[in-house]
Amino acid sequence: MLVSLLLTDANGERLLHGAAPSLPAAYNDVIDGLEIAEGLGSCGAAAFRKQPVYVTDISVDPGWVDFRDLAAEHGLAACWSSPILSASQDLLGTFALYYQSPRSPTESDLELISLVTHTAALAIERKRVQDALGDEKRLLETLNRTGTLLAGELDLQTVVQSVTDAGVDLTGAEFGAFFYNKVDEAGETYQLYTLSGVDPAAFEKFPMPRNTEIFAPTFGGNGIVRADDIRTDPRYGKNAPNKGMPDGHLPVASYLAVPVISNTGEVTGGLFFGHKDTGVFTERHEQLMEGIAGQAAVALDNATLYRAAQHEIEHRKVAEEALQQLNENLETRVTQVIKERHKAEEALRQAQKMESIGQLTGGVAHDFNNLLQVISGNLQLLGKAVAGEERSEAHIRNALAGVSRGSKLASQLLAFGRRQPLEPKVINIGRLVTGLDDMLRRTLGDEIEVQSRMADDLWTVFADPNQIENALLNMTINARDAMAGQGKLTVEIENAALDEVYARSNPDVVPGQFVVLSVSDTGSGMPPEVMERVFEPFFTTKPEGHGTGLGLSMVYGFARQSNGHVKIYSEQGEGTTIKLYLPRAEDEEESTEVHELTPVTGGDETILVVEDDEGVRATAVEMLTDLGYRVLKAPEASSALAIVESGVAIDMLFTDVMMPGPLRSTELVKKTQALMPGIAVLYTSGYSQDAIVHGGRLDEGVNLLPKPYPQEALARKVRAVLDARSADPDIDADAPPALVTSTSRTLDDQPTVDTGPTVAAPIAHGSPEPQPDPTTDAGRILLVEDDALIRMGTAAMLEDLGHDVAEAGRASDALTTLQASSYSVLVTDIGLPDASGVELAAQARDLAPDLGVVFATGRDALPEGGPDVPGAVILTKPYSTGALRRAIEDAAKWRA
Repeated sequence: MLVSLLLTDANGERLLHGAAPSLPAAYNDVIDGLEIAEGLGSCGAAAFRKQPVYVTDISVDPGWVDFRDLAAEHGLAACWSSPILSASQDLLGTFALYYQSPRSPTESDLELISLVTHTAALAIERKRVQDALGDEKRLLETLNRTGTLLAGELDLQTVVQSVTDAGVDLTGAEFGAFFYNKVDEAGETYQLYTLSGVDPAAFEKFPMPRNTEIFAPTFGGNGIVRADDIRTDPRYGKNAPNKGMPDGHLPVASYLAVPVISNTGEVTGGLFFGHKDTGVFTERHEQLMEGIAGQAAVALDNATLYRAAQHEIEHRKVAEEALQQLNENLETRVTQVIKERHKAEEALRQAQKMESIGQLTGGVAHDFNNLLQVISGNLQLLGKAVAGEERSEAHIRNALAGVSRGSKLASQLLAFGRRQPLEPKVINIGRLVTGLDDMLRRTLGDEIEVQSRMADDLWTVFADPNQIENALLNMTINARDAMAGQGKLTVEIENAALDEVYARSNPDVVPGQFVVLSVSDTGSGMPPEVMERVFEPFFTTKPEGHGTGLGLSMVYGFARQSNGHVKIYSEQGEGTTIKLYLPRAEDEEESTEVHELTPVTGGDETILVVEDDEGVRATAVEMLTDLGYRVLKAPEASSALAIVESGVAIDMLFTDVMMPGPLRSTELVKKTQALMPGIAVLYTSGYSQDAIVHGGRLDEGVNLLPKPYPQEALARKVRAVLDARSADPDIDADAPPALVTSTSRTLDDQPTVDTGPTVAAPIAHGSPEPQPDPTTDAGRILLVEDDALIRMGTAAMLEDLGHDVAEAGRASDALTTLQASSYSVLVTDIGLPDASGVELAAQARDLAPDLGVVFATGRDALPEGGPDVPGAVILTKPYSTGALRRAIEDAAKWRA
């Protein structure tokens, strides 16, 4: 007796091999896939009838005509087959007994067959229910995972790949593909976008599919197409296994095609799935893929819109409006569906935030530089008045150093906001960096090993060499701090090409050729949450007072302004690498001439100063007058034009870039040059915006003196511009400027002319500043501040108030001083190198309970979580002498 168990396929049309350990393998191979029909042996007929078919002699039974020889070949003479039916009488398979001689079943045989088929039915049903539950669970998980991904995904490649992968998983296909509905001019070609379940190399040698009967219906709006066997499907004719496909193509029998239709009704593309076996895909698969295709259509629409917005983002107003609309749509959808933004959306949000901060910093820098210019100019003029007074000169030097630091801070703000006027040149970065080697080694110190690697045949770049130096210095300082002063720093320069693949994951990159400046360190590295914010302005992991958080922001801004790119790679405990990419220039390197500084000289020419800020205008007028120039002044462009049209001779127009009123500074220059073709022009600004700077670069032929400027820089720049005008062969230096006097207007006020020294009036801000009170108690003050400039200035203010002052730069030094002597008040910064000022104050109170405490800080409140210091006074920086005096008096009232 030989036993065989056959199971129905998914469509219930064929019998598949289940188990037949005693039957020959060759026989099982032929029977596997047997069609359920009359005349196809005992099993085919039993399955068809759902009734037992007992053939006692195969050699004479008409139902075995097609398989008689096969049975004889393997010594099979009788076959008793019984259908296996479910409780609902659905066909599950067949159970058959074979004998090697003719034989009829006995009563006991029939009882055995009945028992086996009943038991098999229970086992098969249970297994199928378990499989169905498992399949349903997997299906739901796949649907949920795919739906969640599609709801928040904005990358086109990821959307398409995820949908195709999900289709293969849900249908059981051997492979799947997504084709875009992009037909060529002849209407013959579609575009393959992604594959799943098969190596893309399998399709590389084939052209795109043609507009055949197989593909055309899907793109023609005919809905879902499913074929159990595409080779025999009447819709496609009697096709060979690979009909409609090139030789060597993967074999396809079962076929499922699902159109992806956008919300406009357009067929965006099609999902195609194949399997070498027949009858794999079912109506259930159609329903599942129709739902997936609907989700995919929405995701593709969003991803396509997102990609279009990214490509258009540089087109100013149009790009901004498209981006705003896209962001509104995306934010609404993300709020409703998912909690996490995709990487590309996060990059876009960061870019917008940085752009907004950049615009803000530009305006702040303009006002800040104006204030610095007033302070700097008056300090320099005051310096001449107090020459020889050592104490006063020290105060002025200290104040000017503070102005210099403020100017550097404003410059970093402008660099981040991409508002710093660049003066690019075609340069070789390798030669530039080589020249900076000594400076870098001095900056890093002896404990850091510096290694440089430069590729041969470096390309040139078109960039501002000064900004490259600043960027390199900021990257190396950041590396030095990460290594705590010890380790190895590597500077590498090489050529590189960034392709479309890289650009897709980095929205600010335009594919092309670049020169890469890399700085690598062996420091502590960064965690992911720090890397995400490392280029944000004012973000720093350093203690308060030990970094502005603008160094790497400046590198980021310079890279973007130079059409470049910056990338950071870091791993905790392994170190950090920062790569600055600058676009390749096609020209040869420009020769660099070294100009020796000439002595500072003035002149006797006439200069028209146009400046809306009264303090800046007064300071500029006095500095120019001090240099010997004859000075005219105007508060805005219209008044300046009136002076020009009055007919007075003018040698130079010195104008601020940004001014109020209907007439812009650039228009003033054009009108003035039309009236006076030979006039010299010098712009000044703390924030040039787009008036004379385009693409981040100073317009050709424009002279600019950035604010704040010292008198020496003003003198050199004015003299250079005037001398350049005199050297121009097209200008007659001895002839007066050509004038055209307006006859259509009269001037009620004659031009204001400054011909001698004047003293700039102080600018009032609020109530008058209290003067030092000579009766103030001359108590002993311990001043703790790690910033040397601030410490020097505050100590001088305290001494002017009559106090005896001891100074310290660290908390540990302050505690040592307190242990050695007594003091009435402790004035301390909050951010100190070795401890917080609050912790210092608490420890100081332990030593001297009646010690008054003043916290001098840039904050308006103490940090949370620190120790309690009763009676402490908060003095907000910057502070005046009067505010300092009042803080000392209030703190001195404390008694334990």
